[in-house]
Amino acid sequence: MNETNSGSEQLTPSSSDGAFVYSGRELEAMDEASNYHRWILGIFAPYLGRHLVEVGAGLGSFSELILRHHACETLSLVEPSREMYQQLEARARQMPAKPLVDTYQCGFPEAVPLMKARHSLDSIIYVNVLEHIVDDALELNAIHHALSDNGRVFIFVPALPWLYGPFDQRLGHLRRYTKGELEGKLARAGFQTIVSTYFDLVGIAPWWFKYRVLKSKTMEPGAVRFYDRYIVPVARRFESLINPPLGKNVIVIAEKRRRLVRDHNDHIK
Repeated sequence: MNETNSGSEQLTPSSSDGAFVYSGRELEAMDEASNYHRWILGIFAPYLGRHLVEVGAGLGSFSELILRHHACETLSLVEPSREMYQQLEARARQMPAKPLVDTYQCGFPEAVPLMKARHSLDSIIYVNVLEHIVDDALELNAIHHALSDNGRVFIFVPALPWLYGPFDQRLGHLRRYTKGELEGKLARAGFQTIVSTYFDLVGIAPWWFKYRVLKSKTMEPGAVRFYDRYIVPVARRFESLINPPLGKNVIVIAEKRRRLVRDHNDHIK
C-alpha cells in the first residue's frame, strides 16, 4: 500500500520560509517495504544510465537499493528537507566509496548547475515526488533541460484521482495522476515515453476502503510489513504477465527528445 516510498512525499512546505519539514512516521514504516522498492527498481533498472540523480531521496533507502543492484558511476541525491537531509547525509557517508555519491540539500532546479559542473546527467529519478510539486509542468521542463541528449526520466506517482482523500492531503499530495495525463505532460515537456504502465492493481481496493471509505489518516507499520511480505510478491508476478488496466500508482520512463527550433527562415535547427 506504498504511497510513501523512499523520499519527498513526506515533505510539506512550511508556512514561514518555503522550506520542507517532515510530516510523520510513515516514511520510517515504508523503509521496510523492501519488496515494493525492488519491484519499482526492477522496472527502472534496464533503462538506467551511468550518472543517476534521485530527487527526493529522503532517508536513502531507495538510494541504497540502487547501489546494490545497478552499476553506475555517480549517484546524486537531492533532498530539500533539512530534517531528512541530515539523516540522508549520514547514511550516504556509510555508502561505498565507488560509485561517487553526492548529496544536495535543496530543490532540483538549484542542484542542477552544481551537479552538471561535475558530470552529465543521464537518468533522473522521481519516486513519489512529482505529486508534491505545484507546477509539475515546469518541473518536467527543468528535467528536460538538465538531462544529457537521450537522457531519461523515471517517474513513480500515485494514480487515480478518485482515490484522493484525507491521507493524500496529509502527505502533501496535490494530485493523483492518470497514465494518459502523465504521458501527455511528458510529451509537452519534450519527452518520448518508452515505458508506461499502471502499477499495483491489487492495492486499489484496500487503499480505497481505508483512505476513502474509512478516511484514515495513518499508515501502520504492521500493515505495511504484511502487504510487502505477502501481497507484493504475488502482485509483482501477476503484473509481469499482464498490462494492468488500472493501478494504485503509475510508473513511466521517458526519453529526452531533441527540441525542434525554427529560425526566422523557417528552417528547422
